[in-house]
Amino acid sequence: MKYGIIATLATSALREDDMLRRDFLKTAMATAVLTAALPIVQAKETPAMSNENFADVNGQHLFYSVHGAGKPLILLHGGINPDSFGSNLAELAKGRQVIAVHLQAHGRTPDTNRPLRSETMGDDIAALIAHLNLAKADVMGYSLGSSVALQTAIRHPAVVDRLVLVSAAMKQDGFYPEVVTAFKQLEANAATFGPGVKASPLGQTYPGVDWTNLFRKVGDMTKRPFDRSADVAKLHVRTLLIFADADAIRPEHMVEFWKALGGGRRDAGLDGSLRSANELAILPNTTHYTLPLDPMLPEVVGRFLGAGLKAG
Repeated sequence: MKYGIIATLATSALREDDMLRRDFLKTAMATAVLTAALPIVQAKETPAMSNENFADVNGQHLFYSVHGAGKPLILLHGGINPDSFGSNLAELAKGRQVIAVHLQAHGRTPDTNRPLRSETMGDDIAALIAHLNLAKADVMGYSLGSSVALQTAIRHPAVVDRLVLVSAAMKQDGFYPEVVTAFKQLEANAATFGPGVKASPLGQTYPGVDWTNLFRKVGDMTKRPFDRSADVAKLHVRTLLIFADADAIRPEHMVEFWKALGGGRRDAGLDGSLRSANELAILPNTTHYTLPLDPMLPEVVGRFLGAGLKAG
């Protein structure tokens, strides 16, 4: 499998002799950014855009593309890379209409002077759903997008039908300690990562992005402690949690998140009638940054949404 753009950048930027002179904290920070905190994988193919549109909502000029037909699914990408799902976008669009959004400052959605926050981006998504006269839509997000999807459901539950959270954390300490350290150091390292991504294929695809500023703003957001467990416990939106078996998120936190949604509390009974309405999936042989591209993902999502999303 190809290395992510960030991994390629760091490999060229940090010579081996320099790495040997770095202390453990800096090494852990770099490793976490490369492998977990901001997963960027160059997909085998970038899905072709169709029905490209902009919506002026909530003070943002929000880009979205529409794929397929059927019940709407709002799809929210991970940090930095708006094409996080690669060819899985097309798989998800089999049997339903996928509305793929570029979040603030990502891809073709321009930045504003507003800080990046999952809460305000969640408000953007709710405003987009209203703008499109959808009344309700399923919402699915990965990594950064999962935080935005969760906030959409917390702040605007009336517009969300079903919720799919791919590699989501309910608390900052749900991530491994080295990933939290990476988050805290990312803003200060924006000037290192930004220029490399600008020169990369991703940067050439989206030349309008100020990559250094994007890294800085993502770093400012991810360094901030958060705990959404009380809000999660109040959710009534039917939810699917999906994690990698080698995720950036601790297994203990996956279970904690699952239990906050009412899952994992007792045996479901012979007929399954006592199980939670919410669901949990852990995909084997995946990591935080390969999860959105894994061919199992559309099948698992399709079974939950019940709308013909089965891959193949």
